[in-house]
Amino acid sequence: MPVFDFSNAPAEKGNAECTYETFWSNETSASAQKPIVVIDNSKRKWKHHSLGMFTNPIKRTSFEFDEEDGVVSADIIRIDSRFVSLFKWLGENHIKVQLSGADTDDGYAVYRVREVALGRGTKLSAEDGFLQYMMERLFGSTMPKEEIDLDEYEEEGDSMKLTSIQSITDFMTCAGRTLPDNILLWARRNLAVARSNEVSPEERRHAQRALSIMMNIQWKGNYFEAIDPVEARRILDDELYGMESVKQRIIETIIQINRTHTLPAYGLLLCGPAGTGKSQIAYAVARILKLPWTTLDMSSINDAEQLTGSSRIYSNAKPGIIMEAFSQAGESNLVFIINELDKAASKNGNGNPADVLLTLLDNLGFTDNYMECMVPTVGVYPIATANEKSQISAPLMSRFAVIDIPDYTAEEKKVIFSKFALRKVFDRMGMKEDECVLTEDGLDAVIELHKNTSGIRDLEQAAEHIAANALYTIEVDKVKQVVFDAEKVYKLLGK
Repeated sequence: MPVFDFSNAPAEKGNAECTYETFWSNETSASAQKPIVVIDNSKRKWKHHSLGMFTNPIKRTSFEFDEEDGVVSADIIRIDSRFVSLFKWLGENHIKVQLSGADTDDGYAVYRVREVALGRGTKLSAEDGFLQYMMERLFGSTMPKEEIDLDEYEEEGDSMKLTSIQSITDFMTCAGRTLPDNILLWARRNLAVARSNEVSPEERRHAQRALSIMMNIQWKGNYFEAIDPVEARRILDDELYGMESVKQRIIETIIQINRTHTLPAYGLLLCGPAGTGKSQIAYAVARILKLPWTTLDMSSINDAEQLTGSSRIYSNAKPGIIMEAFSQAGESNLVFIINELDKAASKNGNGNPADVLLTLLDNLGFTDNYMECMVPTVGVYPIATANEKSQISAPLMSRFAVIDIPDYTAEEKKVIFSKFALRKVFDRMGMKEDECVLTEDGLDAVIELHKNTSGIRDLEQAAEHIAANALYTIEVDKVKQVVFDAEKVYKLLGK
């Protein structure tokens, strides 16, 4: 267990005594009932808002309160293990802070820490927002329950985004073991390069850029909170009409996550005709999982290097699309929506982009050529869409649970057009339903005109055309209602 020793006292004064114990927590916020640090209040009660510094003036881990009668020291009793490195750093740098807490039977329960730059107070490395940024990142982190000795990994080396070497250094110190072990080791090595005068300016620039990208990503664990199946079903019903077998398969996946608190071993591959709502299903699943999502359009990727990034030996080197997706999402847990997987192919002989996806889909870690580090992918949930399964290689197919998306029947298309597509257009155009009315034979005419088209995109365009024509007639001819029968539908849609 680490001990705070902020005094720089000579060794002969004795070893520092650790007065606190750490506890494991994955809470995303703090309160008096769930504090981040508890300080002794047996001899004196502390104010709701108290000023002072984390320090260890002689032998004990403590906090020095600025009181009316002078500085009063009190032992630290308990600390959330995620915040140990941060509080140690605050003490080592003599950062004056304001604690917000409440006196309880167990001690002074602190649930908020803010920097105070008053008098001789020291500014943090990235202006006033750094401490709040650091607190948010730590609340979003998961501290491993097992302690691992990382001493052998020690490396030597000389807005609220982490871009400067100083802010990156401070972040690494404060984040401590909330960062994955291999990323922490990688960061120390790259920091040494970024601060070294023995390498070229180009190498230092690449190292600093890679560090900034990696440190600005919230690296989370593979634990997932339970998901409400009822709410999940509501989202699916709002987004999709019918498709009961598809919804059932997705709810089964949700139940599996609730039991294991981890993502399934396989992603989803949605196969079906164009326009049947495959992408819509993928977005709905992302909403249900409450994860950010990113899309990979495989039909536009013709070079594996677009996914894996380019080596730093080139002056114009940059990360690949997959790494950029992590960076844009700001966290490692996200949904990768891989569109048109069946159209992934190499067109210039530089490797097949589809093969690059295999390591991402296995959730064993993904290595980007620019980052030169294996990034954890245990929180990545892939959802792919395709029109033809026969165009997908067997190794790729084996990484997915396949869901076949059937085309809609004529009756389903009729309901979707009248109850969903047309009303959606009305809402967007600010129209009332009684301003544009389709007779029964008019509705049948719309469906008849689109009986040979797959999906519902053409139906949605027809709804747009009909509503726009009705709106034009209302505005120009000054009528209150436009009725479309079969004859008028055939005439308007040009068939």
